[in-house]
Amino acid sequence: MKDRTAGFPGDLQHFEVAGRLTIDLAALKANWTALARRAEPAEAAAVVKADAYGLGIERVVPALCAAGCKTFFVAILSEARRVRAVAPDATVYVLEGLAFGAAPVFRDYALRPVLGSLEEIDHWAVFCREWGKPLPAAVHVDTGMTRLGLTPEEAEDLSADPTHFDHFRLTLVMSHLACADVPDDPMNGRQLRQFQEVRRHLPEAPASLANSAGTLIGGDYRFDLVRPGVAIYGGRAISTGDNPMRPVVTVEARIIRIREAAAGTPVGYGAMETLKRDSRLAILSAGYADGYIRASGSTDERPGAIVTINGRAAPVVGRVSMDLLAVDITDFTENTVKTGDYAQLLGNQFTVDDLAERAGTIGYEVLTNLGRRFQHVVKVD
Repeated sequence: MKDRTAGFPGDLQHFEVAGRLTIDLAALKANWTALARRAEPAEAAAVVKADAYGLGIERVVPALCAAGCKTFFVAILSEARRVRAVAPDATVYVLEGLAFGAAPVFRDYALRPVLGSLEEIDHWAVFCREWGKPLPAAVHVDTGMTRLGLTPEEAEDLSADPTHFDHFRLTLVMSHLACADVPDDPMNGRQLRQFQEVRRHLPEAPASLANSAGTLIGGDYRFDLVRPGVAIYGGRAISTGDNPMRPVVTVEARIIRIREAAAGTPVGYGAMETLKRDSRLAILSAGYADGYIRASGSTDERPGAIVTINGRAAPVVGRVSMDLLAVDITDFTENTVKTGDYAQLLGNQFTVDDLAERAGTIGYEVLTNLGRRFQHVVKVD
């Protein structure tokens, strides 16, 4: 009788997770250091919002502090408190501003709101006056994103009454680039000129305009402080050319079944792809519930993503489902792939941005959705 259990590991723990997400902290620190050197003499901060782009504030912030980062940006107050817990001496800005009634929390945790409206500026000024100390804050000016921030007209109105800034310390004036991933987009120059003009209406303070892409495209955009985000985590910030950043994330999923299927057999939900030859398929324990984008599957009309097994490419076949995906291993030598092996979904050969391109999205979305069910492994050197 054929032994059908051959190739199955005996360790039950092997099967308790869908796969592994490895975070290379050495690559993370190297990426930030490279950006910091490029930005000199400006200071390089780090954007660690969305739980450090999904990789974990408590892992990422201490590593960046060890690399020399002193200033962090988050989106919301709860993230700022987490940063403060692991970086007691860091400067921490909260990008989404000052919610009414939240001023005491900013004071108690030594956090800095990014004030984006006249109401927020007034609220912070009144709080500081009543507290009796000029607490620090940034002011955000909208130069083209049309989201948060003062309009240029509001900033000009402030210059008519400078008493708004008598009761708090303006430590940063900032704006955000909309199109810096395309270096020759004329929007970049328009925003730069608008930002330079708006600064004339505000008290003198350090300035910040550049995100990851702005840090990479040129010195005119760097001012006193740059705010890289996705590039720190290995993502592509500029839409053209090679990505100079090192990959930080590797994602692997277990092969839970190997099966054969005849030519003409449909694969997956919706029967979107029909096999064109007799095939061998590896079924992986990963899907869109793990952040592997559903739209990265394949159809009869277009290819999907690829994974790598033992360094060789294996294309995804059919739709990605919630917990599973199929890949074609027909061209692999028999017995070189077995149940229990790991396939690499993301890494050096097929990156976060490669997956994003196949799925019609951006690397940011891939990063921030990865690995809710994966075992997280931290690589420190």
